[in-house]
This record gives sequence, structure tokens and C-alpha cells, in this order.
Amino acid sequence: MKVTFQIEGESPVIIECNAGDNLLELARRANVAIDAPCSGNGSCGKCRVKLVEGELESPRSRHITDEEYAQGWRLSCSSLVRSDCTVFVPDIASAYQSRMKTADLSSPQEVAIFEECQAQLKQSGIRFTNHFRAVTVCLEEPSLDNTMPDNERLSWALEEALDVEKVEIPFFVMAKLASTLREHRFQVCVKGEVRGDTFQCMEICGPEDTAIVGCAIDIGTTTVTMVLTDLVTGRLLAKGSSGNGQIRYGADVINRIIEQGKPGGRKKLQDAIIKETLNPIIATLCKTAGISARSILRLSVGANTTMNHLFVGVDAGPVRMEPYIPSFFRWDGLLAGDLKLPANPLAPVIIAPNIGSYVGGDITAGTLASGIWDKDEMSLFIDLGTNGEIVFGNRDFLVSCACSAGPAFEGGDISCGMRATDGAMEACTIDKDTMEPTLSIIGDEGQKCVGICGSGIIDLISELFRCGIINAKGLFVREGSRVKRDAHGMGRYVVAFPEDSETGREIALNEVDIDNFIRAKGAIFSAIDTLLSSVDMTVEMIDRVYVAGGIGSGINMKNAVNIGMFPDVELEKFHYIGNSSLTGAHAMVISDEANAKTLEVAANMTYLELSTYPGYMDSFVAACFLPHTDARLFPHSVQEA
Repeated sequence: MKVTFQIEGESPVIIECNAGDNLLELARRANVAIDAPCSGNGSCGKCRVKLVEGELESPRSRHITDEEYAQGWRLSCSSLVRSDCTVFVPDIASAYQSRMKTADLSSPQEVAIFEECQAQLKQSGIRFTNHFRAVTVCLEEPSLDNTMPDNERLSWALEEALDVEKVEIPFFVMAKLASTLREHRFQVCVKGEVRGDTFQCMEICGPEDTAIVGCAIDIGTTTVTMVLTDLVTGRLLAKGSSGNGQIRYGADVINRIIEQGKPGGRKKLQDAIIKETLNPIIATLCKTAGISARSILRLSVGANTTMNHLFVGVDAGPVRMEPYIPSFFRWDGLLAGDLKLPANPLAPVIIAPNIGSYVGGDITAGTLASGIWDKDEMSLFIDLGTNGEIVFGNRDFLVSCACSAGPAFEGGDISCGMRATDGAMEACTIDKDTMEPTLSIIGDEGQKCVGICGSGIIDLISELFRCGIINAKGLFVREGSRVKRDAHGMGRYVVAFPEDSETGREIALNEVDIDNFIRAKGAIFSAIDTLLSSVDMTVEMIDRVYVAGGIGSGINMKNAVNIGMFPDVELEKFHYIGNSSLTGAHAMVISDEANAKTLEVAANMTYLELSTYPGYMDSFVAACFLPHTDARLFPHSVQEA
């Protein structure tokens, strides 16, 4: 049998299969991007495709109306192939991988924040220097009177040029030494690293190719961002991002850990991040910068603990099982060649050290970038992504934790939720009298609404609560043209009617969605509350709050406080610091001192495992209201009648 995937805007993809094969699994095998935040358990309803020809065995779902089912719409995760068939994959199902809005230095605001963080690191005394060198040498050509072998000829020239006592020429360089010297008539550029009194050669090339480049990478659960930088000047050469190719195996780390535990799963997940995600970005950035990938002499990675395991291809299973012990916190000696990355095979790959099972190197790198380790004031660092990670402290101590907020901030567990791609509502206000919304939609002018992303959900719930449309439990208590109820009485607020949406379907937020999001925001606040309690401190002692991550860029801080997600402190204390993981990784790749400081920060940070901490569940339950069961914690939260 054959299945043909008709992908909107792309060429069809055909794959051979057997009767009874699962359609979503076939799409994964064929490398067809279909968004499946729940990893195919049928709960999210995001993997919708349309049957054009043939037969699928597909049960009816609450995510697809009877009318849509009659039109051919199916959930790919619950569809089994029964004959040759053709299915249409709508653009929204694959947009997550190519058009996701990320904190990737794509705007002047993000660049300014990035540069400010770098400047603060320098003010803290960290020098942005390293020991990588590119030196051009002109050697005397061999003759019958000068029979010195090529390696000795090169070593002598380098020892003199770099004032070192020893030169190491590894096999990779030795293998092409003779041909390169003669191709360029014994005038060559040699790249490598000075280690004490020794210079290790890493590349030999023509005299015109003097670039030595570092590659900093943030591997997020949802998105991957990257920059290439000149290791001598620190100048950014190229930047880019894409969705993490592992997304189709689940929106959260738990689903991916389960997937990698299946036969062949570990390689499948590693290929998804390296072959499908990192390699194409690196190739594109090298082309943009006009450099050879062999000029990349060092890479640094900021990623959570699970992403680090899946990146290097080791078993991540123990991360999710008590006592939650990962395979590694720190990994030294990893080379680009070990992972077959498109870089100099001898280039070291620096992984920012993990702190615990759910506080990884992205938080270590982010903590470095935030600078809280060098301040007297008490600072709260919050990284909002697929999960929520939090660090509190100052130059004297640092304590961290992670909360299982679920995929709600990425639009998962929300009926009309979506990631921050074209068509996502990212902000809104509601008129308290007419209950009519004013929406901000990602995309070109005139873009119609497709769904609601994380920042938009925060705004919408805050506005519904402020206007008295919902109560503290998230239930609808006002009626109006925008408030609808189903046959069971469950309320929903219509953001866009079918004629106003891009999909022709109603875009609405219902009481189940609100309840799911309240639990997610409750996890964030209760984690903060527990972290403060663990060091016998209160909200009043917070001097500054740093918010990082892609979701953080669009968050209205006032609305986040209004619904009880962030502590009720003065808004002036909140500071958005962009993709702090990428900022920290960039500092690590270019600065030996920043790299050493990151290790020091990790070693001095205490990890709090919330799942075993007394009182956390009580704090979580108390936070699962708008804004909280204890109104005294949120004196500035507003609800209008």
C-alpha cells in the first residue's frame, strides 16, 4: 500500500506501508511534519489531516465535529491505513517547524537585550577572550637540499610564529597536510588552540581563509536558536532558528523520554535534533556568513537535561524516574566529530552543565547571562518555555527548581491553542461593557486568527477576569454575544467567529481550557512560593525579577500578575532578558572566563526537587485560583464587576 501526503505549499510525499499502519507514525517515518504536542495519545487534537482519497480506520473524536468528519477531517494519531490513500496536511499542522516566532535576535529589541547582557558580563570582570588562533605561515619549499618532512617543516614555523614550545598535528590535519601545502605553494593558514606551551592544530587551509568561528546553540524543547560569532572580534556573523524536529514526538520532555525508550527511539530522537534541525541551520548560517563549516572551532550548547541527553544520544529514561538521576550533569571532552556535526571534527562541544533532572544547562547559561550571581540584590530568574525553571538568590547563594507546568504555555492542552506562529493571537484587550475583544495577531497585516498562543492566553484570561466575565475558578458568570454554552452548560468565550477566522472554525477559549491554564500558572507561582519558603524569604524580599524565554518576550507582566502567575511586586522590578540560554551559550563559546564562571555557577547552585518537597502540593492547590486563594498575596490584582 501507499500513502500520499499532500503538504500545503510543498511537493507530495509518498511512503510505502502495510494495512493497519498508524498514519502519524507513517508521517514521522516519511519526515512529514505534523504537530502532535501530546505525542499521539489523542488528547490535543492538533494533528488534523484531511482524507482526500482511500480509506482510513479512524474513530470519531471530540476534536472533530460531525460536519468536519463528513468532510474527511481525521486525527492522524488515531487513524489506521486500510487502502492506498491520499491525505492533505494543512499548513497549520507543519508551520511550527518553519515559522515559529522565537527569541532568536530576529528583532532590534532582542539584539539590544542580547548586547546589554553581554555588556553586563564584561562589567562583572569577565573578559571575552580565548586561546584560538589563526596564523598564516610561509614555508620554504622542500628540495633535494632541504628534505625536512612536511610535519616538522610546519611545526618549526608555527613554534616561531606563536612562540610555543610544541605543536601537535592530529590525524585529521596530517591526512591532508601534503596536498594542502603543495596546492597553496607552502603558504597556508593554520587554525587551532594554544594550550599552555602547546599549539594544537585543528585546520590547515589556504592563506585567504583566516576565519575562526564559534557556534552558540540553544536547544529548547520547542525551538532551536543559534548564532555564529567571530572568535577574535566577538562580532556576530549569522543567526537563525527553527522548530525542534523532535516536536512531532511530543511537546514535552516526558513524551520524548518515553519515545526514546522504544526500540530505535534513541537514534530517532538524536537524528531529529542533529540531522533534521541543527545541521540545516548550521549549513544555512555558514552560507550566510560566507565561511566553511571547518572554520567552526568551538561549539557551546545550552539545553535542559533531557534535551542534552537526547542530543548526545544517551539514555534519558532515569531522568523521569525516582530518584531522578540523569546520566550526566557535566560532560567534558565531547567533540563535533563524535556527533557528526557540520563543524571542524576536532572542535570541542561545550555543554552548559545541568543542575538537576529538570534544571538543565539552559538555566545555568541563563543564570550566567542574567548576572544575578554577581549582585547583592535578591533576584528571581524565571525561564518560561515548555517548562518553567526558576532561580533565586544573589552573589552569596543560588537555589533553583523546575515546575511541571505542562505544554499550556505553548498552546498545548488548550482547544484552540497553538505555538507562536503566523495566525496566533499573541495579545488582546476586552471592552468591559461590550465584551468585544481587540486582538493582536502574529503575521502580516490582515492576517486572520488561527488560534491562541501562550502570551495571548495570559492576556485573554486576565481580561476575562478583570471584566468579571469569569470568576476566580475560571467559570463564566456573565452572558453576552461572545459567551456561548454547549449542551452541557459549559461556557466559552468566542475570540473569532468562523467567518472571521483563518480556518473557518470558531476560535474560542472554554472553561476546560481555562482550568488547564490555571493549573499551569499555579505551578509557576507555587514553585516560586516554595523556592522562597525554602530559604525562609517572602515576596517582599525580591528586588528584581528577570523573565527569559521565547514566551516571555510577549508577556504582559501586569496581566501575568493579575492572574496570579507572577508574584505581585512592583512592575518596575520586572525585566525581560530575551533568550538568556543563547546569550549565556554565546558568552561561553567566545570567552574562556565565561565558560569557567558557568561551571562555578553550576557548582554553587542548590537544586530543589519540588516533587518531594513538603508543602509544595498544598501551595500548588492554593494557587489554582484567580489570582490565588489568599487575596493578600495579590493586593493589586483587579476584577471588575
